[in-house]
Formats: sequence, C-alpha cells, structure tokens
Amino acid sequence: MKPLRRHVISTSRKVLCTAALAASLTTAAVVGNPPTADAGESAPTPDSPQAQDRGNARLDLPDLVTDPPPPAGAPQGSTGIPGTALDAYKRAATSVAAALPNCHLPWELVAGIGRVESVHASGYGLKTDGSTTKPIRGPRLDGNGFARITDTDKGLFDGDTEYDRAVGPLQFIPSTWASWGADGNADGTRDPNNIYDAALGAGLYLCAGDRDLARAQDLDKAVLSYNNSREYVNTVLSWMRQYQKGGVGIPNPPVVNVPPTPTPTPITPSPGPRPNPHTPTTPEKPKPDPKPKPDPKPKPPAATVAGLDRLGEERITAEAGTQFSVTPQVKARLSDNKPAVREVVLFEIEGDTSGTVFAGGKTHVVVRTNADGIATAPALTAGEKAGDKAGAFTLRATLYGTREFTVRFQGAVTPKPKPVADKLTRVGEDADKALVATAGQERFAQSVSIQATAKDQALAGTKLTAAMVVKDADGKWVTAESGPFFKSTDAAEGEVKRVRSLELAPTDENGRILLPEIYLPESVEPGTYHLRLTTAEGVELVLALTVDPKPESTTPEPANP
Repeated sequence: MKPLRRHVISTSRKVLCTAALAASLTTAAVVGNPPTADAGESAPTPDSPQAQDRGNARLDLPDLVTDPPPPAGAPQGSTGIPGTALDAYKRAATSVAAALPNCHLPWELVAGIGRVESVHASGYGLKTDGSTTKPIRGPRLDGNGFARITDTDKGLFDGDTEYDRAVGPLQFIPSTWASWGADGNADGTRDPNNIYDAALGAGLYLCAGDRDLARAQDLDKAVLSYNNSREYVNTVLSWMRQYQKGGVGIPNPPVVNVPPTPTPTPITPSPGPRPNPHTPTTPEKPKPDPKPKPDPKPKPPAATVAGLDRLGEERITAEAGTQFSVTPQVKARLSDNKPAVREVVLFEIEGDTSGTVFAGGKTHVVVRTNADGIATAPALTAGEKAGDKAGAFTLRATLYGTREFTVRFQGAVTPKPKPVADKLTRVGEDADKALVATAGQERFAQSVSIQATAKDQALAGTKLTAAMVVKDADGKWVTAESGPFFKSTDAAEGEVKRVRSLELAPTDENGRILLPEIYLPESVEPGTYHLRLTTAEGVELVLALTVDPKPESTTPEPANP
C-alpha cells in the first residue's frame, strides 16, 4: 500500500480535475500540503500521546460556552453548529473521502469531537476563515489528574515549555499535530487553532491504519485513539448521532467576554430655573401596569434513547457446529416509552468465543432497530468447542445514546451427541464363506469378524452382544437352550463354561471385532441355527449357522469265502 502522503496527493489530484469541486472544497489543501507522516497508514498505538486519557475537556477549558441555539424556525431537535465549524467539518469529510474512500469518515464524527473538545470553538471568537480570536489550550498535562506528557513543541503551540497542552478546537497534542497536521483551508500553513486545518487533520488521524469507520469496531478504536476514555467515546458517538439526526448551521457566535461593570460616577444636577410657587402644578395620572403576557406553553423536550431491553431468555445454547435455534433480540425505547427506531445496535461475541460466529465468520455485527425498536442479531453458528467452560461465551448488545446501554446474553455450546452404529456387517477374509459345519465336528472352521459403522464410517468403541437365538411363539428372538455355543471362562472359578449369549469387547479403531470360536455339542442335531449380533441401540445382524448331518459310512462288506 502506498504511504498516506502519496495516496492523498494522487487521489486528490484526480478530484481537482473538476473545477467546480476544486473551487468549493479544500481538497487542494491536501494536495499542496499533505500530512507530514509518511507512515500515515500505521494506526496510532494505544500508548501514543493523543490516545492518553485527557479527561473531560468541558471541565477544564476556559471560556467554554453552552451549545449555541439553533436558528429560529429550525426543526424541533435541531442542534446548532456555528456555520464556519459546520463548513470545516463537511469539507474535511469530503477531502478525506476523495483521498481515502474506504474510510467512510462521516462529517458528524468530526463534529462530535469538535463539540466535546471545545463546543466548536464557540467561546473563542471563531472567524469565517476558521481562525479564533483567542488560542484554545487544554489543561496542563503534568500527570496531576491527567496524563503526564512533557513538552514536545517548545511552547510553539501551547505556550508551555515544560508540559504539553492539547491545542485548538479539536484539541491536538502538539506532537500529534506535528505528524498529522493538515492545511484544510489552502492558505499554506498548518495551524491547530484553525478549525479547517484541525478538522482535516482529525479526519486523517481517525482514518489511520486502513480503518473503515462504517465498521463499529473500527469506529470505536478510532475514537479511543483520540482520547482513551470510554466515557469520551460514548459522548462523542452520542453527539455524532445527534448531528446525523439534524445538524443546523448558525452564525458564528461572538466571543463570550463580558467586561466588568464600571462603578457609576455620581452626577450633580445642573442648576435650572426655580419653580414658581404660585404656579399650580397638575399631578400626572398614574399609568396602569401593563397586563402580563402569559408564558408560551413550553414545548416538551425531544425524546431520547432511554433504555435497551432483552427479549426472550438470557441463556442461548446450541450443539457444537450447529446453528442456534434462538435468535437474540433487543428492544430500544425512548424516554417517552415509544420504540427507538433506526438506532444502531452493536452485537459482539465476547470472551472465549469457542469458534461461535455470525454469518461470514464475524464476531461482531451492527444492526439497526426496526419500526418496533427491535434489533435482531443475524444467525449464530456454534463453534466446535463445547462444555461448561470451553463452550461458554457472552453475546453483548450495545446502543450508544445519551449514554451507553448494554444487554448481555449468556451463550453455551453443548457437545455433539456421540455417533452410534447404524449398521453391522460381516467382514474379513471369511466374509464371503457360509458358516457351515458337520455334526460330529468340534467347531465351525470359518472365522466371524464384524464391523460397526455410522453413516458408512467405521465406528470404534461399539459394544456388541452375540447370542445363539431361536424364535418364540410370538416370532421374537430369544436365547437358544441348545445347539452351537461359545466357551467362556468363569473369572472367579477359572472353569470353562458353555454360553449361548456373550458380551463382546468394544470394536477397535477400525470398528471391528473378531468373535470367539463357535463350538458344536457332540449330540447336535443337523439343521440351521442363528447367531444374532446386536448393539445397545437395537441395530442387529443375524447370521445363519448350518450343521450338516454326518456322512454315512462307506466301508464295504467282507466278501463270502
């Protein structure tokens, strides 16, 4: 991949081929003055200065003001953003989109950071060229309540030669600005106190490391890289979504700088003509007090997201390798108890996922709530790991509103049921030989080897029962009381016994078991007998045992003398 500088330059030149676009956008700034970091494709690490927890800027910046009011006639719920700031945010997003189209940077994200960091520079004399009357400097980062970052700019931007301070409307750490500062208004300089420059620099910084901000996970990492505080992330994303619902530009507000009230100087009235005591005076009639106008009926505040509720059971289970039959759902509600529609919910599998994933192998997905405020997770497929610990995981559903709302599902993957034999087959070198013996022989000469299979796959560990059987009056197989038999040694007495039912050892790794030899009693009757092999699940194989009669004697009679 090309370094960020060359990528921004080459892409932006293509954009500038359109004259109208070149006139209306600051993409030219990217071309003429790209960021100084050639290694811009590398994402900032969690220990980078900008990522350090700088606390809540609202509590520490001087001259901070409340949100500017939206213009008269703006739709209810609109949020005022100074016109110059709004222009800077939108231009930055357009420029970044031209250079890094896969980042999908929304201007509302840059606006959310600008709102949290400095209320869009509203209290610092924001000018139409993006500069401010007064510099914006955050608290001293001396480790006292915030991160400790020693001076990196020799006081150039922050006026402090001992420790760093975040600077500008988007509060850049000086060393971060040295790498990511941009010229967003094409004036040939990179000034962190200029909102056009700062907005473009912030956009490039957020897109570092090939991030795709349309992915919730990348969006979360990007904002954390700006200020490693979960509260900060939640607040920025909340403002971003608020602006996505209706950001309205307003005129730049004046600097909030009220001079002290001067002490009034006593005024001595000048002498005038004295009243004639003989001239009668007509007293003025008192004017009636004006009737107070009734206060207009206040409009109720716009409803905001107030909760996220789990639908259905908390615990979800599935067999290893199968799809969960229960689909996790959550419902978002507003402060007026109506459904929160089109809100973004992040579903994420946490902990040892055990191989459990959403479609496409993802462990996190973003879903919007429907008209009923319900967000439904995509199909979940259980991994191969199973058990109380190995198969346990948590599915987290999170919605970022005025604060973070989280619901969790406890997932478990149960073991697959052990396969059982569905077929028994006679195998081996004698498999095609009939089991035939002649009355008077000691035993059958042919061997009997059996294989157990499940779905045509050899199944080890299958236990079989071998029994000499006959059918009773009801046509059911029962153990025979005569005919061929097995020999079994009594473990306690060491005595060899004749048995006609025998529990065999489990099948080997090839699913096979060789039966003991089959013996014949001395007085066996010729005929057909049956050997039945069964599993505990009732799978059976019945083999015929044929006993032929003894052949008649062929010795010739002696001749007469």
